[in-house]
Order: sequence, then C-alpha cells, then structure tokens
Amino acid sequence: MRIVVCVKQVPDTTEVKIDPVKNTLIRDGVPSIVNPFDECAVEAALRLREQYGGHVTVLTMGPPQAETALRKCLAMGADEAILISDRAFAGADTLATSYTLARAITKIGAVDIILCGKMAIDGDTAQVGPGIAEHLGLPQTTYVQKIREVYDDHIVVERACEGGYEIIRTELPALLAVDKAIGEPRYPSVKGSVRALAMPVRTWTAADVGAETEKTGLNGSPTQVMQIFTPEVALQSEMLTAASDDALCDLLLEKLIAAKAV
Repeated sequence: MRIVVCVKQVPDTTEVKIDPVKNTLIRDGVPSIVNPFDECAVEAALRLREQYGGHVTVLTMGPPQAETALRKCLAMGADEAILISDRAFAGADTLATSYTLARAITKIGAVDIILCGKMAIDGDTAQVGPGIAEHLGLPQTTYVQKIREVYDDHIVVERACEGGYEIIRTELPALLAVDKAIGEPRYPSVKGSVRALAMPVRTWTAADVGAETEKTGLNGSPTQVMQIFTPEVALQSEMLTAASDDALCDLLLEKLIAAKAV
C-alpha cells in the first residue's frame, strides 16, 4: 500500500504577530511546528502501514526551512520525505497550493491513499485537501475520525458530522482529510530522531513536478489577502454587590436589559 501524507509547517499560533504595513504574518523569530491536524494524518498513515503493510511518504510545499517539519515526520516513522520548494510557489492561495501538491503526487506515481489534516491552524480554510482530490480526479472524504477497514479496491471510514458520524465507503485510490479524533500522534523516539537526521529529504522544484507557473504562487491564486489585523477588544468591568442572591440576580437582569437597549 502506497500512502502519501501532505503536511504543512505552520507558525505557533500563540506567538503570531502581524505586520501592519504588509498585512502579513511576521514569521521571523517565531517558532514553527508541524500542523497538529497533519501530525494526526501521519499517525493514521503509520497505523495503516503497521496493520496492512506499505510505504509512507510525507510531502510538503514550502521554503527550505520546511524540511524541519518533514524530519519530525521521519522521526515519527515515515519512510521518506519530499519537499516541494521554488520561488514560483510564493504567495500561493489554497487553489495554487493544492494544484502544486497534486502535481507532486502525480510525479510520485501510483498512490493508494492520500492523507491530509482537515485544515491548517494558520488558515482554517480546510480547502487544500479537497482541492488536491479535485485536481487528481479522486474521491474524497473529509472529517474522517476513524478508518474501519481497508480492502484492495475500497476503504470504509467514519466521518464526523453534527450529532454523530457517517459510515462512508470510498473507492481507492482516495483522499482522506482527518480530524484529531483519528488518533493521538506518537512521540518520536530517540532512535527515530537519529534515523531522521541521517535520512535524505528530496527537494523538487516547479520544473521537477511539471507545474505550470501560471497556476502556481501568486500567478495561480485567484484570492489574495487585502488586509489582516488583530481586532481591538475593549473590556469594561464593574463590581456588583447586593444584599441577597435574589437581589443580585435582579441587578444582573437590569444590567443585561440596559446593555441590550444601547
């Protein structure tokens, strides 16, 4: 079984600052991590390999420093890692990103299952995974919380939905976008970390994956960020006292009615 996991290196969102002039995230000096949902996708891939056998490839698009994220996945147990990096990819939105990743997966060759996290925590769009499936013409299932069975030509999964879950049967090859409920990512072992440092990470450019430059980066992005800002939050507090609980409730009710009337 050939499994490809698409991952993304993202800034630690608790540390993010915004450039007020360029309207972009300030990444310099900000610690980067593997997108948590993607780590769950790697875990799901490793469990599938343990149960059914196969080969796990982790794939990311990004600048050279994104290699760090790939090595974290190698330390977890992935078999190989590929970095797609080219200046032509800069400024890509979700459409251009999914196109580029799809081109790389096509270059990898015959793939049975493509796994992605349901979304990246720095964008929250949940569009790249489904976009890859559309570019490749493959069936897709999103919000996957459990993989039940894998057969030669199809897979059975549980898909989270409001108030419960759906059982989905999907033909293979297919793309699955997984939720955190799929499983807690394992910690890399010392042996795995040493192994990851010694393993090569292949780097592919736009030419290597046969990507059309008018479909990558800013050229291939129909959406662009015009403004990004941190909303101002004005907090006001007031100490309320009353002789009894009932009196305090009445006072709170008066305050709520007054606030709604403003």
